[in-house]
Amino acid sequence: MNLMSNKLVIATRNAGKIVEFRRILDSISAGAIELIGIDQFPELADVEETGATFEENALLKARYTAKMTGLPALSDDSGLCIDFLGGAPGIFSARWAGTHGDDKANTYKVLDELEDVPDEDRGAYFICVAALVLPGGREEIAEGRFAGRILRTPIGEQGFGYDPIFAPIGMSISSAQMSADEKDAVSHRGKALRAIAPHVIEILEGLR
Repeated sequence: MNLMSNKLVIATRNAGKIVEFRRILDSISAGAIELIGIDQFPELADVEETGATFEENALLKARYTAKMTGLPALSDDSGLCIDFLGGAPGIFSARWAGTHGDDKANTYKVLDELEDVPDEDRGAYFICVAALVLPGGREEIAEGRFAGRILRTPIGEQGFGYDPIFAPIGMSISSAQMSADEKDAVSHRGKALRAIAPHVIEILEGLR
């Protein structure tokens, strides 16, 4: 691997995540990192998320992508953890309603399960674990959390996933009503990517 290369593969096919990855990392690196989506590697298979934790799943995806592309790979696993549901949907957030990536079905399944739950018991948080893996074996992990509560109806057009039913602590709007800059400053993914960004920049600059 060329340690002076500035290429980094974003190991996800989730369009919403790709937009956030690019926006956050570009703001940190001033555009010094060339972010490549895995759509540029059509031969790559989808990695089955068989891990029991967010960290395990993030590493599974990043390890496979780094191995197959020969480039540093950055992946994440993230989800919504609801207090009343004992931390569910957790690692199953993307497929909570049965079909992977069906945001609307997932959202309404959560609302149905919390229908009779009072506002004071609707606490929840988003979690993101970011994994950076080099073809040579080096690995870095970072975690971010975003606390709030579950609303009773979806509201807002920004973001993706469960954003329309998630109100951050201290705010009266959903995370789907926040601007991109507002969300990046406090979100689970923003925190995780900012925490792992120094490792990304160090590696891509060839510093050890």
